Amino acid sequence: MSTIRRFRAMDMLRFNNVNLDRYTETYDLGFYLKYMASWPALFTVAEAPSGSLMGYNMGKVEGKGELWHGHVTALTVAPDCRRLGLARGLMRGLEDASEKIHDCYFVDLFVRPSNAVAVQMYERLGYILYRQVIDYYLGDGVMPTEYAYDMRKALPRDVSKKSVVPLTHPVNVEDTFF
Repeated sequence: MSTIRRFRAMDMLRFNNVNLDRYTETYDLGFYLKYMASWPALFTVAEAPSGSLMGYNMGKVEGKGELWHGHVTALTVAPDCRRLGLARGLMRGLEDASEKIHDCYFVDLFVRPSNAVAVQMYERLGYILYRQVIDYYLGDGVMPTEYAYDMRKALPRDVSKKSVVPLTHPVNVEDTFF
């Protein structure tokens, strides 16, 4: 049985097993600390009974007016802990905090189209393809340059579901800033 709890600074010394996935972006320590301090309810880990980390979800809130939303910056589960429902639980926690603490209209995330397993999981969780973002992911020698799917899920505050009406054309990266 795993436990989902808020991320702690010492977790940065324990999450290498989770970050060793080619789809997982790894950031500098200051980036993780900023999220932990700014949006603690949106930065959670799944922890095994042994104390090892099984996965984490790092998010933030941003935007103004009807664009006020929760954003999934990183969701990752250790390879040996996949298919246990941990990602679903971590996402549910971020969605709940976005709705109940931050009163957001929707939750969004960016995902590589080549990460078909993740795309399918997000679709099962109720996310829709809102738009494509041209060359969002730049090649790094391991992963190629690739556009992103911007996927969204409306929250109860968006009664008319305006936040999830898909765009019919791709956008540039600079069009994604809130």
